[in-house]
Order: sequence, then C-alpha cells, then structure tokens
Amino acid sequence: MQLQEYFVRSAKRYSSKIAMYDQATGSDITYGKALIAALILSKKFSKYNGKYIGIMVPTSAGCMLSVLGALMAGKIPVMINYSTGAYENCLYAQEKCSFVEIIASKKLCSKIKCAHAEGMVYLEELMPGITLSEKLLAAFRSKMPSRALQSYVRHGDEDETSVILFTSGSEKEPKAVQLSHKNIAHNLNAIPNWIEVTHQDIFAGTLPLFHVFGLTTNFWLPFYLGSSIITHANPLDYKTIVDTIKKYKISILIGTPTFFHGYLKKAVNGDLDSIRVAIAGADKLGSKLRESYEQIHGITILEGYGATETSPVVSVNQPDHNKPGSIGRPISGVKVKIIDHETDEEISAGEEGKIMVKGDLVMKGYLGDIEETSLHVHNGWYDTGDLGMMDEDGFLWHRGRLKRFVKVGGEMVSLVRVAEALSNLLPEGIQCCVVDVPNPTKGAEVVAAVATGEFDKKHVLKQLARELPAIAVPKEFYVIEDIPIMGNGKVAFREVEHICRTRQKEKNKK
Repeated sequence: MQLQEYFVRSAKRYSSKIAMYDQATGSDITYGKALIAALILSKKFSKYNGKYIGIMVPTSAGCMLSVLGALMAGKIPVMINYSTGAYENCLYAQEKCSFVEIIASKKLCSKIKCAHAEGMVYLEELMPGITLSEKLLAAFRSKMPSRALQSYVRHGDEDETSVILFTSGSEKEPKAVQLSHKNIAHNLNAIPNWIEVTHQDIFAGTLPLFHVFGLTTNFWLPFYLGSSIITHANPLDYKTIVDTIKKYKISILIGTPTFFHGYLKKAVNGDLDSIRVAIAGADKLGSKLRESYEQIHGITILEGYGATETSPVVSVNQPDHNKPGSIGRPISGVKVKIIDHETDEEISAGEEGKIMVKGDLVMKGYLGDIEETSLHVHNGWYDTGDLGMMDEDGFLWHRGRLKRFVKVGGEMVSLVRVAEALSNLLPEGIQCCVVDVPNPTKGAEVVAAVATGEFDKKHVLKQLARELPAIAVPKEFYVIEDIPIMGNGKVAFREVEHICRTRQKEKNKK
C-alpha cells in the first residue's frame, strides 16, 4: 500500500471522527470531510505538469490536505523549508527537482516576508474557487466502497518515492532525500507496537512537516492509526500549545528538546496531566530537562534517535524499557551495527564507533546525486555519520556527530559532551551551544561556548574543569540573546559558529 491508501482506509473507518483540530482556521475537520477535500485538491493538482509539486505551508489542515491531494494525484510532494531563506529555498527546490508549482500560504509568505516565486499557488486563493459541482462530485466519490474509490486515488508500488525532503543544512548545503512509501510505512508499522499508541490517542501536531520528524510522527502516524491531531502552525507558540494540551487532553507529545524546554517554561501544574507518552528526538535531551519534567509534571520523556535518511526513527526508549541518557533500542525491523570510524570494521558492545543502520526505513537515495548516495549507503547500510555505542542490553548511546568532534592539540574533543556538561551547570532557563573557533597553535580552540542569560562564569568554569579534560573546557563565553534555531528545532550550528568566529576576530583586533 501507498501512504495515501492508508489515509483512505482510516477515513472510511473513522468517517465521522475529527481528524484535525486546525488551530490556524479554528476548524474541526472530520476524516470524512478531509477525504472530500483531498479528492478535490487531487483533481486540481493533477492538471499540473511534471511529477513533483512543491509545498510550503505551515503545519495545518491546509498542509496535510495538500500532501494528501498531491499523492492522490500521483504527484510527489517536495516539502520546502520556510523557517529561513524561504524564497531561496523555493528556487533551490524548483531547480533541484525540476518543477514549477508550489502550493503556498499567502498568510505565511506575508508573515515571513517571502517574495512571490514563479509558480506559487496560494491556498487562500485556491480554496474559495472550488465550485459546488466539484464539492458534490468529491463527496459522492468519498462515499464509494474503498475498492471503487481507489480508481480515483493513485495507487502504485510501495517502492515509489512518496516525498522529497531536504536535509537540515545545519552544516552544509541541503541534499534532496527521496523517501519511498515503504520507508515511511516501516515506521508506521513498527512504532505503534513499540510505544503502544492507538486510534484513541490525541496527537499534538506541532512539528513542521518539511522535517521528517514532523511528517512521520505528527502527520502520517496519527492518520495511519485514525487518531486526532491538534495542528499548530507556529511551533514556538509555547503558551498556546500548552493551553491546547490541557483543552483537548492531548495524550501524545513528540518534539525536540528545544520545544520541550519551551513548554516547560509555560506550563504550570496540571497543564500536562493528559500526556501519556512524551518522546524527544532530533537533538540530545539534557538530563536536567528530563529530570525537570519528572519532578514537576511526573512525565518521563522517552529519548529516541533517527535521521532524515531513515524516515526517521531508528531507535527509541520504551515506557517499560528505558535507560535515561540512551537513545533506546532499535525498533522492530531495524538492524544497527557500530563500526570503527577509521577501519570500518564492526566492533563489540561497549566500544564507541560509527552508527550504521539497515532496514526498510533507509532512503532510496539523494535525488540527482549518485556520488553522495554511494558515500552514505553501502550494501543497504546507511552511514549516519554519528558516533555511538551499543551496550550489552542492546541500548544505543549517542556520542554526537563525527562532524561535531574537533581536534585540539592532537586530541579529539566532543562538542556535544561539552555542551551537555555545560547545560547541566547552567541555571534553569538558560540555553547553551558549543562550537569551535580557530587557534593558530592548537588548530582549534575549545570551544566558544554560547549562552543566554546571566550566570557565574568562574563557578561554571571551575566545575567544568572537574568534569572535562583541560583542552575541552571553553576558553570564551560569547553571550547571544537568542541562539539561532532552525525551524525543526535544531541549533543552527553554522550560524552560531559564524557569530562566534566574527566576535573572536573583533576581539583579536583590539
């Protein structure tokens, strides 16, 4: 089955159930109405030339229905990152994938000051133009038996591409990742049994859908199950999200540590009582944040691990099999091995090396880039570029990206480890990030530490000196009011690094 067929199955089974409580429009949309809307959009999208169609709409019913409509029409949605450089990202995606039309939100473009790009079709202008006959025809078809309805919904091989997503570009130019229907369906089939989520659960739809973490866990997973989603266009509107958790009794909250940090600052006792499962991924979950949720709200955040190229979930802790600090055990159907990052030989449990992943979740490849694909996928094994360790119990422990290690005086230092140690020493509410800056004698200097807020630097440095080797203790603290964050909730390391290096140059001139 292809992904849109899973949705049709849920829509027929739960026709009168609310699929989306859309906070952008204040509309409550049933599965039955969602099916009708998707069929209407499918008819309109089928008139566009080519097999790709761009989508640049924030997390909302409009975005979800556009993805469904594209797939039903036999188009491949290309999800465009609008959080930074939206206009440039549109042009980049159009050139990379050779398409013209981009389904966009006029309200979003106005808010982020994104200029009109050739081929943009605004939902606000498209929807009012839908005729009564189009609505009646779609409504009639939606009532057909599933087998008859399939003739109006694209169905094909599960190995076909279901979406194009771009890597975050936090460290280099984004690559266009091709994920098949089978890739994402692997997660959809494995996660419900691993974590025990059902159609009765209510999901917080807070993550952007241009990122695979949001696309799979905040969109396809609840639609696969027949669950309800509370959609939020702005993932940084923490107070509103906390309010809706309480109002709608949301039971599943999935996000990045940055977002969990934001909820913690806005929530008071009782606000999060309905949360049954909380999962964090995409970045390292600090022990201080995890402990705060347990102590204040009685919630255990389960940490997981994945990548755009793995659709995304590779491993995640479970309520009854949880090792805090680890990234859990590989989910069903996933093979993981740890290899020596220099020799590529598999190493034993307890030893640190590079994380390799194999299974139906591994991407088809990077669009138009055979070289990059061959560098990352060998005999079905995806090279994550992350360092980690698997313990005797089969739990994975993430040590950071290989690119997030820096050589100082001939020794390898993990910037992730430094950041975690620093985070645990900073007062509540202060965020930090650690990067490296050039040093003429040692090659690099560990490590420009970036933090917001006031703290006792001497005390923090003294404590760090007890926990870290001398070469790993930050030599400078560059204070930034707001640490640059990408739309997916990850720290924009390249931007932070640029700020710190600029400040270092200014300091050296004095």
